[in-house]
Amino acid sequence: MSSSVNWQAAVRRASAVAPPGPRASPAVLRGLVSVLRESAERAPEHVGAITGLRTAAQHAAQRPVYVVDRPRWAQANVELFQHLTGDLLPPARALGSARVAGEEMGIMLGLLSTKVLGQFDPFTPPRGGEQPGRLVLVAPNVLRVERELNLDAMDFRLWVCLHEQTHAVQFAAAPWLVEHLTERLRVLVTGVAEESGLTERLTRGARAVVDALRGGDADSLRTGGPLVDAVLTEPERELMTETIAVMSLLEGHADVVMDEVGPALLPSVRRIRASFERRRDGTNALDVVLRRLLGMDAKVAQYRTGAAFVRGVVAQVGHEGLNAVWTSSDMLPSADEIADPRAWVRRVHG
Repeated sequence: MSSSVNWQAAVRRASAVAPPGPRASPAVLRGLVSVLRESAERAPEHVGAITGLRTAAQHAAQRPVYVVDRPRWAQANVELFQHLTGDLLPPARALGSARVAGEEMGIMLGLLSTKVLGQFDPFTPPRGGEQPGRLVLVAPNVLRVERELNLDAMDFRLWVCLHEQTHAVQFAAAPWLVEHLTERLRVLVTGVAEESGLTERLTRGARAVVDALRGGDADSLRTGGPLVDAVLTEPERELMTETIAVMSLLEGHADVVMDEVGPALLPSVRRIRASFERRRDGTNALDVVLRRLLGMDAKVAQYRTGAAFVRGVVAQVGHEGLNAVWTSSDMLPSADEIADPRAWVRRVHG
């Protein structure tokens, strides 16, 4: 039997849904691509200097960098999902169901493709001769945001790369982290994909969408947004909560690093942060609805909760003390500790 998702349909639909991005001359676009690549090359060294993870930063600098448009970002994520979950999904049992699933995935990725500036993917297997892990930078989105917010282009492009290359450094410092996260994701996907109770899960998901459109309950964003959270069982929610704690650490750590470079390297860093925080909060009703449905409000909460944890730990034991989190899965903060950095410091450092 065929897969329950038509991956090619997902790629085609995402390409059709994603708008092309802002207009620019060929010279401007070539310059954008060139600066993004150069910034991605420079960023790991700065991350290593700030965090003390210099060896990991050297390894991270060897990872491939792709500067892409929106459809290509969507395609990269279809490849990611197919690699992580393709063998776990049940076979298609109704004519056309795989095509429908692919179309739905494509629509979601097409919408998200306008929001993402960059993404470090540690999961997709490397191509021949490449190091594992790849950085994908979405050029039209970088250009749109820097124009909309009237930011210094050179500063902003390096700022974005500092965040994403911090993720590359994290996974280079903790090579066990890929397997740790992959195992948890696959457990969640296996549970959701089981046919038993699937109809009830989908019904709860539909109700959660209606709730999101009406305004909903803040707790509905606790894990991954109503389209994810509503279909999870209680054990799956607990596993997701612990996974979200790890993701909060990763995102918050990257946010702190990108801001600690200081005005000597990025003269407009404070203005970029202030402008970007306002953008994260949403700008109009449609944007807010999409963010709720797609779980992006939960993503923003990850950045802020994780950053508060990292700053709290660094204030007590410095970046060197924080780096204990990369030594083993036992050192990762729990869901309770991510909200209480002192508790993590007490457990790990005594």
